[in-house]
Amino acid sequence: MNELIFLLSLSIVSCAALGALKLGKEALVALICLQWVLTNLFVTKQILLFGYNVTTSDALAVGATLSLNLVQEYFGKELAKKAIFIGFCSTIFYTLLSWLQLLYCPSPADTAHIHFCALLDPMPRLVIASLVTYLIVQFFDYRLYGFLKKNHPSSFILRNYISVGVTQLLDTVLFSFLGLYGIITPLLPMMLMSYGIKIAVTALAVPFISLSRYIKINS
Repeated sequence: MNELIFLLSLSIVSCAALGALKLGKEALVALICLQWVLTNLFVTKQILLFGYNVTTSDALAVGATLSLNLVQEYFGKELAKKAIFIGFCSTIFYTLLSWLQLLYCPSPADTAHIHFCALLDPMPRLVIASLVTYLIVQFFDYRLYGFLKKNHPSSFILRNYISVGVTQLLDTVLFSFLGLYGIITPLLPMMLMSYGIKIAVTALAVPFISLSRYIKINS
């Protein structure tokens, strides 16, 4: 059942990227921000996928990187750089407001506060690791995709395979050591499986994203 839900999630992420592209650059930047907020929200939710323990945020992380590549592909490097900062600020906004919400004293009739605490109050180390990883990985992808686009202007699918494959390896290694080292043991099998899932997501999503060539962009 998890595998079917995973494929459905991947389909939704891919369709959302194409739909946002058709609506224009503002929608695509908004989608990047939303995916990174959701990535931080779901990074602590663990599931069994193909018999291995992974988090549910992997498809969203790949989707955000592919969306950033679409921004750079169709709207230029300056907007892609701005999208990185907007996504980073959106994630900080989400984190700060989540913590402030938890500071409210719930009323005696409240039944949701304990659940919000479990959901929105992850370890500070995980939050910091996620923010640092996001900024490094997205800027690395920005540089790498720009380099690939300049040197291989006709290879859209190849550019995305290479950029996402390399950046998600960096994402997996950085977040695993910054956020999970000493918490999850052994760490290497989890890292390998997480990266394997991201590669699978990339392999399935990139051909679908290539349909962007046939989309009439509104702005």
